[in-house]
Amino acid sequence: MNKSQFRELIKVLVIFTICTSVFYVALRVVHAQHERSHRYDPPSGAAVKVMNPLDQEWSERLSIFFQLGE
Repeated sequence: MNKSQFRELIKVLVIFTICTSVFYVALRVVHAQHERSHRYDPPSGAAVKVMNPLDQEWSERLSIFFQLGE
């Protein structure tokens, strides 16, 4: 390996390391912002409850569970 090839290899490794570090920091920032959001706050505004569970027997509920694939 001559000197110019070695120099090119070092350049590629440095650029790769810098890009990887920037990507890692960006992921950490996005993760920190996502952790601060409150996902389970009660809805605000004109939210409407869309489901009222009916009193069903467990066999009917199990049948619906299998039919819907949930």
